Amino acid sequence: MQKYVSQIHRCFRCGYCKFPTDYSSFNCPSYRRFRFDSYSTGGRLWLIYAWSKGEIEWSEHLAEILYACTTCKNCTEQCPMKFAPDIVDWIVEARNDMVEKGKIPPRVARFFEAVYGYGNPFKQLRSARAAWANGTKRYASGDEYLLYVGCLGSYDENGQKMARSLVDILNASGISFGILGEEEDCCGNEIYMLGEAGLFQNLAEKNSQKFKELGVSKVVTLCPHGYNTMKNNYPASGGNFEVYHYTQILSDLIQKNKIKPSRAKAKVTYQDSCFLGRYNNIYDEPRQILQGIPGIELVEMERNRKDAFCCGGGSGNFVTDLLAGSVDSPARIRAREAYETGADTLAVACPSCLTMLTDAAKAEDLDDKLVVKDISQILKELLSAR
Repeated sequence: MQKYVSQIHRCFRCGYCKFPTDYSSFNCPSYRRFRFDSYSTGGRLWLIYAWSKGEIEWSEHLAEILYACTTCKNCTEQCPMKFAPDIVDWIVEARNDMVEKGKIPPRVARFFEAVYGYGNPFKQLRSARAAWANGTKRYASGDEYLLYVGCLGSYDENGQKMARSLVDILNASGISFGILGEEEDCCGNEIYMLGEAGLFQNLAEKNSQKFKELGVSKVVTLCPHGYNTMKNNYPASGGNFEVYHYTQILSDLIQKNKIKPSRAKAKVTYQDSCFLGRYNNIYDEPRQILQGIPGIELVEMERNRKDAFCCGGGSGNFVTDLLAGSVDSPARIRAREAYETGADTLAVACPSCLTMLTDAAKAEDLDDKLVVKDISQILKELLSAR
């Protein structure tokens, strides 16, 4: 952490980090939720600086401010300073410092304990990790892809629907793949973002070793969070694999006519996942899938692509829920923005987005007007209808 202290003071709180490119609204999820400058990136950095220099004392409120950041990376897109790419690293390192000192919010501590003890943040039994799978084959030598499902895909009701839909599509396409079932472990992306470096290292090394033992060379992930950490963090732990998000695979299959969806009649808007978009520059493939479905009209929300507004689920918030409890929660704002496009379907490509926005649509009384579905669900329904 100390290597960043000498740099943080260069942030002079100009406020650009709060906005999208056109300054049309506030784009920092935690600032938009609480509307105190301490919850903006600039305010948070100055609190980190003051705490690191011993100018303020730790408090649970200070910790909650640091952990309210979803690490959506809007700030790095909008910051005009040369240190912009380092901003999220500074926040993660500050959290790491808090972890080492044992000064973290209780909800975050429970998240760590669950992953450490159960291999997932939901405290579900490891033996139940493949309960969704309905006989999906295990990965075996010679399979082209390992399908890494992740914690949400394994245990969350919405994520399980995604996983089943994707498996059906991959089977229909003839792709050779398998899953790990109860042998799968947490990918560690949220653990990394929440600052538990030791536990993340353990997960990354354990998963990388298992993949190597099985002879895995290509991994396709259900979740953008798993995609991000396996692609960008695992190589440092010896995990050098070809990593794909499922939208990259499905987009290619549609373009090559290996899957042919029937005609739909829907007006669809798409929510860019932060870990697909801002972290990994995957904006086109999800849209190519939707545009490859006959009869779908794709409309964009005003804030989209690198300016998309985060659903609020990143950095473990889909469990810790530090931004909930208000009409100004990020997910509820985003559900309203999706409805305002005139779309009848809000498409996502992330199990966290699916859960957050499904709940938000219900809270906004929009669930009978705006259906929230993952792209794999939309495509699977149209393949079944052929």
